Amino acid sequence: MAKIIYALNQSLDGYVDHQSFQPSLLLFRHFIDDVRSLSGILYGRRMYETMRYWDDAQPSSTSPQQEFANVWRNQPKWVASRTLQSLGPNATLIREDLETFVRRLKTQHPGNIEVAGPNLAGTLTSLSLIDEYRLYLHPVVLGRGNPFFSGPRPPLRLLATDPITDNVIRLTYAPA
Repeated sequence: MAKIIYALNQSLDGYVDHQSFQPSLLLFRHFIDDVRSLSGILYGRRMYETMRYWDDAQPSSTSPQQEFANVWRNQPKWVASRTLQSLGPNATLIREDLETFVRRLKTQHPGNIEVAGPNLAGTLTSLSLIDEYRLYLHPVVLGRGNPFFSGPRPPLRLLATDPITDNVIRLTYAPA
């Protein structure tokens, strides 16, 4: 049975902004390995549209960027959206009830499935479908943006603190 994990970069003041966190090479390598290890990724529309950047070959990409793009393209992706009409390769549009779909995903796949996007994660949190929360805490204050928790923060139990780079720590929590 798959574990549903919500994992995103977060500022000290609790915001996520995919464009504000430029990962170091070490953090980027961590994310390459993380994505490679997944059984798939669940996206909301906005985060999926941001990540579609990796579908297209970028002539100016560095070797790690090309490696990430290849790993990302190969992962199954499921996208919850009421407005998208088409998706890129290896992606499936969730057209049915989200709760039923995610419960079925959990039973049909082993390993970890990550959730990308605070709004989708908020919905899945309210349905008690998130098994683990991974906050990649960066030493910056954004002062604005989308909060990591889009709704009420669930009661959490700390599982681990892992230094990922010299200035990014991953906090791992389970629902309490």
